[in-house]
Amino acid sequence: MKKLSLLFITLAAFVTLQAQWTNDAMTNTFIANCPNSTAEIRVAISSDGGTFVQWLSMSANGWSPKLQYLDAEGVPQWGPDGISITTANIATWSPGYAIAATTEDAVISMFRTADARHWVVKINADGSTPWGTDGMVLFDGEGGGRSELLAGDDGGFWALGTDMDNSFLCYVNADGSVEPTVTISDPTKKCSNGVMVPAEDGVFVVYSKHTLQGYTSYNKEIYLAGYNKNGEMIHPETLLFGLQTVGASYIHYAIPDGMGGGYVFQWHSGMGAYNTYVTHFDANGISTISDPNGVPVHSIDPSNFYINAYPTIDPVTHDLLLVYRQTDSGSQSQYKIIVNRITSNGEKPWGDGILILDNGTNHLYDLRIDAFEPQYSDGFSVIFHKDVPGANAQTVEALGFDMDGNAIWSTQMCSNPYPKTGDENTTGFHFGQNIVTWVNAQDGGVYGQNIGTDGSMGPIEPIIITCYPPENLEGEYIYDMDEEEFGTMLTWVAPETLPLHYNLYRSDVNNKESIVIEIDGTETSYYDGCGLGHFKYQLTAVYEDCESDFALTPNGEDYVVVNVTGIADNTDESIISVVKIYTLNGQCLKHNNVNELTNGIYILQGLTEDGRWVNRKVVINN
Repeated sequence: MKKLSLLFITLAAFVTLQAQWTNDAMTNTFIANCPNSTAEIRVAISSDGGTFVQWLSMSANGWSPKLQYLDAEGVPQWGPDGISITTANIATWSPGYAIAATTEDAVISMFRTADARHWVVKINADGSTPWGTDGMVLFDGEGGGRSELLAGDDGGFWALGTDMDNSFLCYVNADGSVEPTVTISDPTKKCSNGVMVPAEDGVFVVYSKHTLQGYTSYNKEIYLAGYNKNGEMIHPETLLFGLQTVGASYIHYAIPDGMGGGYVFQWHSGMGAYNTYVTHFDANGISTISDPNGVPVHSIDPSNFYINAYPTIDPVTHDLLLVYRQTDSGSQSQYKIIVNRITSNGEKPWGDGILILDNGTNHLYDLRIDAFEPQYSDGFSVIFHKDVPGANAQTVEALGFDMDGNAIWSTQMCSNPYPKTGDENTTGFHFGQNIVTWVNAQDGGVYGQNIGTDGSMGPIEPIIITCYPPENLEGEYIYDMDEEEFGTMLTWVAPETLPLHYNLYRSDVNNKESIVIEIDGTETSYYDGCGLGHFKYQLTAVYEDCESDFALTPNGEDYVVVNVTGIADNTDESIISVVKIYTLNGQCLKHNNVNELTNGIYILQGLTEDGRWVNRKVVINN
């Protein structure tokens, strides 16, 4: 069997350019050559459906990151051995590695070197390295611990690192220029193990503050703070999880909720038994779950552990879906998989979760859960490695469920029973398929497999959805002298295909409060009686299967800012030339003839005799 496996690797390397996603669970798709000791596999998806894969292999300069790029059809683009990161003296400490795909379809690799610094290398889809093969150092040479990356919306990315006492944050632009570094610190505690969630106009950092308790435990709290690209704090430090004593090796995780906030979870034994605890914060960085310990995914149960959780988000309800392992607390020799649903206010509609697999005493590894894209199907998949009884080998299994937790399909993604080193993450469902990768830990070689929302493997035809945005968004301050009413008039051009409705996102620039206003899809204007304030508006079109990008203004920006000052028009002269007429709900009439108006209240926009542009409310009562 070993000779056959080695022969297959050799042949696969020879025909790399002909490789593609296969539906053969015995062979799977070859990605790259590597030693069997390879570890720390991470994947990231590009905007065209391609997949970046990073793994660590031993080389002359230590554990060195190597990368491969596969197009949407699963064809490797960077040769049978991938691309090596060449910087010397790479450290062996595994949490120092991360990757992220940018909006320019480049991949960023971040890693820790032996001299305790964080490096980043940028690799374009064609394999070129615009910052050189060695990349560049971040955080002014500080850091050297855990690394995290998060892609921005303009081709740049956020980078987060730690030196075990402090955390360091900066934004790197697409051209490689670096914004100011933020140092997150506390004179009495260590600030580390940070993770990032996108925020409007910046990023949320979720980080630990802890002190050592004994030799292997921490007294730990989890905080959140928000920063913009200039390094300015835009959301104050907020406590998410209260003080707990946890094992030194247990960290926390975060995932965006799709509404501007995020969920944070961790597992520990601080409440008397190992369990996974969840909290949530909104788009303003405010916790929406009042319990400082978070919500346990399962009732406290000293006889069992509920750990090794992995998250996804229901794209419709924005609930958190967690898959995790249940094992007995005595010998830890029982293996079950449970999925649970937690809402943003901490409710658990599925109680103590849904048991989806009882594997007895046979080990289960590398649990992953991913929600389907709504345009393809409604549901989620769970992927895991499953021990073959009596053998040091695993298969890769996938189960599909609807959003009520009912099983709908089962697929064996890899039926070839050899020992496997699993990846740290899947790509999640994009363009109709999800990608999982692993290493043949017996003979070497990185392999992968795609799977669709129906459980099928091999070539998957993507559904192309054109999600047209509105155009020419404009907004202006409206003052009604008679009623002394203040507001904003917004207008836009309808997209090529009329949406179900529009979403108008209004943010108060001063107090950071945000709301979403739903507007009928037949309208092309809206009057917002917002009152006094400094407001930012963004507009999208919502269709059955998607929500568009933000509408652009005539100047090419994706927002308008209106300052409603409360200063009245400094003239009471009458309008002599009517330019536009609006109804009170913001509809712009197709004519500007006051004599054609039916009874009701309207807002006129026009010019006075001295050329001033003013707004007036008129009441028609014929």
